[in-house]
Amino acid sequence: MADLGSASSKRMWCSIPERMQLHVAMLALQFGYAGFHVVSRAALNMGVSKLVFPVYRNIIALLLLLPFAYFLEKKERPTMTLNFVCQFFLLALVGITANQGFYLLGLENTTPTFASAIQNSVPAITFLMAAIFRIEQVRLNRKDGLAKVAGTVLCVVGATVITLYKGPTIYSPATRVNSSSNITPQIFDFGSLSLGDAKGKNWTLGCLYLIGHCLSWSGWLVLQAPVLKKYPARLSVTSYTCFFGLLQFLVIALVLERDSQAWLFHSGAEAFTILYAGVVASGIAFAVQIWCIDRGGPVFVAVYQPVQTFVVAIMATIALGEEFYLGGIIGAVLIVAGLYFVLWGKSEERKFAREQLAIASTAEHSIIRPASHAKASLNQPLLSSSSENV
Repeated sequence: MADLGSASSKRMWCSIPERMQLHVAMLALQFGYAGFHVVSRAALNMGVSKLVFPVYRNIIALLLLLPFAYFLEKKERPTMTLNFVCQFFLLALVGITANQGFYLLGLENTTPTFASAIQNSVPAITFLMAAIFRIEQVRLNRKDGLAKVAGTVLCVVGATVITLYKGPTIYSPATRVNSSSNITPQIFDFGSLSLGDAKGKNWTLGCLYLIGHCLSWSGWLVLQAPVLKKYPARLSVTSYTCFFGLLQFLVIALVLERDSQAWLFHSGAEAFTILYAGVVASGIAFAVQIWCIDRGGPVFVAVYQPVQTFVVAIMATIALGEEFYLGGIIGAVLIVAGLYFVLWGKSEERKFAREQLAIASTAEHSIIRPASHAKASLNQPLLSSSSENV
């Protein structure tokens, strides 16, 4: 019965058009990442080491992905060569070590909402990198090309505003509670560990770290596309990337983390944050993301980023008592506007390509048809003529 139900569910999923599957997968991925922003900040507030956290995260992700990659892609997996080893090492350096390292450093000095807001610049940066590597084409004599360039500029301006201008507090859950009562508000606790917003941040430095995180993430998205063409086993690519990322983080942690207690879990809450990061934000997210990159392209994956910002804002306010600042809100609006300029430009580009393909196909048919008719007349010219006379 279980097998029958599983087969039925598989048939139902396969009956959904692939484009719809991609949209559903990306939407679910953004909710998973939104939870990760809040969970990661909670882990940092509880004192989890920034060096140990990614080591455990990637161990869990690798253990989750490895069996599926080994058994499901035996026939698809090409022979490993030194060239592939170098490419996987580079993917890990950019997409795991730099990406996760810059993210944790940036998150420590900002908030989950603004970390997510700056990540909205990833589509524009991805588009810019894809254009440089000629994966994407930019035609400035057409409106789609101008829209993509304008969107990129808006995203850069938005990220700059967030970085350089914090501004006054627009909304503070703690302030709102204190104004109506003299009782100090209680932020969510896991046992005796407060998950409230940590103090002593360097906002500008944190935003610069997050920009480095966005550059790394965009580079990872772009670099994966050519690798997948040569090495089509998606889960294996993700597993190798996790493996080399784990080795890199392990070396860094062993050299720089001097406190042996940092490697131990001090509460169930700490264990939960690491488990969530490894299973949801790395294992499942990497597998879904690399499938979407393979099927929809790097820009398609990046354009879903703004969904996170709104979900994170709600989660962080409830769980962490996070404040909203004017600079972050202005920057987020500019980034989202820029994102959708890029998205609209991509849509217009696809529409133009379909129109050109239809025109070319019509022209080709009109050329082939007279040619085939002339060939038939040459083969049997007299038969055709006599038949018409009769």
